Amino acid sequence: MLIVMKPSATEADVGRVADRVRSLGFTPHPIPGAERVAIGITGNKGPIDPVAFDDLPGIAETIRVSQPWKLVSREVKAEDTLVDLGDGVVLGGPRILVMAGPCSVESREQLFEAARAVKAAGATLLRGGAYKPRTSPYEFQGLAEEGLKLLAEAREATGLKVVTEVMDSETLPMVAEYADMLQIGARNMQNFSLLRKVAATGKAVLLKRGPSSTLKEWLMAAEYLLAGGNYRVALCERGIRTFETMTRNTLDLNAVPVLKQLTHLPVVVDPSHGIGLRAHVPAMARAGVAAGADALIVEVHPRPEKALSDGQQSLTPAEFGALMAQVRVIAGALGRPV
Repeated sequence: MLIVMKPSATEADVGRVADRVRSLGFTPHPIPGAERVAIGITGNKGPIDPVAFDDLPGIAETIRVSQPWKLVSREVKAEDTLVDLGDGVVLGGPRILVMAGPCSVESREQLFEAARAVKAAGATLLRGGAYKPRTSPYEFQGLAEEGLKLLAEAREATGLKVVTEVMDSETLPMVAEYADMLQIGARNMQNFSLLRKVAATGKAVLLKRGPSSTLKEWLMAAEYLLAGGNYRVALCERGIRTFETMTRNTLDLNAVPVLKQLTHLPVVVDPSHGIGLRAHVPAMARAGVAAGADALIVEVHPRPEKALSDGQQSLTPAEFGALMAQVRVIAGALGRPV
């Protein structure tokens, strides 16, 4: 259920409703809106009788939420969620953000060269993995805390915000100390214990879709984060596993407009993992913007042929610069700045 308060409702009115929800054994989730507050209710396994709130002042209406992803649903919050990363960097508004950088932080020289290049081309966030969950235990696993320190140095030097992956609960406190945005990788999308702990940090979260996950499963994973009190969440489409073997994954661009209808959370597209082929990453990035994505996350490496991970899908700085020019044209046609 969603309880919508009147524009004239006071904080005390909202507090009384929240107290009543708790007295019924459920959890209230106040959701500020542009003109009024709504209160989502979770913990109930069936419908709640609106009569339980009839005697409370300040209530405009009660609405039954039909979707199982209650807090993520547009039924609960019609307005787009804006994830404010500070210093004027807002994900989910009219401006399309671009996150870019290497798959893995390999060295100070490599990271700083990539960071300066993507900054010059117009990126707003620097991506780079310090902890890398790899399919093979023998592949490069990242520089761990040293990589996080280098990301922080690059942020100081360029002004770019940092988004990096958190791999497990053990390293979460350390990663959260350095990152502006925590990335939940595709393999961890349904690691519910980790999701709960990430939610508790209050950090902005980039939740990647699992390789074989449905939209419902993905939205329910996001629900864990919002139910944990963290509304600073964005969804990242990074390609799903299909029968096709000519590309790394199948970038599901169908998901973008469908998600924009179902949820108020920002939607990000990862064309690098989505197709896995450097020559075709720009085409998928352009398509992602045209489909309505709020941001792109693109892998960029100064020397992709020498990359320790994902070199085959990483753009050179020059290729990334060309891509940004193309993205600006498409975004402009949609009336959106980059």
